[in-house]
Amino acid sequence: MEAIFDEVSSILNQFDPISLEQMSGIKLMNRIDTKYLINVNQLPILLRMAQNDYFAQEIDGSRIASYRTVYYDTQDAEMYVVHHNRKLNRQKIRMREYVGSGQFFLEIKNKNNKGRTKKVRIKMTDDAVESHPEVVDFIAEKSFYTMDRLSPRLQNRFSRITLVNKAKTERLTIDLNVRFHNFKTNEDGGISKLCIIELKQDGNQYSPFRDYFMQLRIKQKRISKYCLGMVLTDQSLKNNRFREKVFYINRL
Repeated sequence: MEAIFDEVSSILNQFDPISLEQMSGIKLMNRIDTKYLINVNQLPILLRMAQNDYFAQEIDGSRIASYRTVYYDTQDAEMYVVHHNRKLNRQKIRMREYVGSGQFFLEIKNKNNKGRTKKVRIKMTDDAVESHPEVVDFIAEKSFYTMDRLSPRLQNRFSRITLVNKAKTERLTIDLNVRFHNFKTNEDGGISKLCIIELKQDGNQYSPFRDYFMQLRIKQKRISKYCLGMVLTDQSLKNNRFREKVFYINRL
């Protein structure tokens, strides 16, 4: 894995950079997401194909950022179950830490029956969600839940590469080394060679990356990091509709 990370870092350094300030107009908080799963060994091939068509986000001289996320759910894991049962108009509530910059946000992601993802968030000074009245009020106003029904359920950590196309109409996130910890079972999990790629667009527009995927015969594959982490770390949960995806990931 270390050799792959070194190769990926070397290729990323050949991309034109883009700063957070330059990306301020392309947050895509209301968007269509398309996900792909690959073995991390394929990533250098994809990055070389993308080098002339995309910028690489750079923060404090680094083009690979560290993230930590804590997902909140009800005692009976309602948000997980709703997703597992393929119900539309679903939500996820999470605290996200941008480790390098020390920024914290409480985020609520809504997936509607049109396949669009809308995200709203509020900034925090630390990760203690329950201790901030304005955040508790935000959850009550913007979600289907109140704080008294929620508790931390799953943590994940990962490294992320963010690319932006030269037309600045789409973002692409590439998540590596995804690891999980379940607060209820105290179990850890992860699939070290899994690479999760997510294309984020305002609509169904042309994307150079779709061409790369076609050339490499990589097909779209939906995955939720929250649901994957729950399946890997809590054997008591219903998971029959996710078994095929876990099998597919293991085959990678």
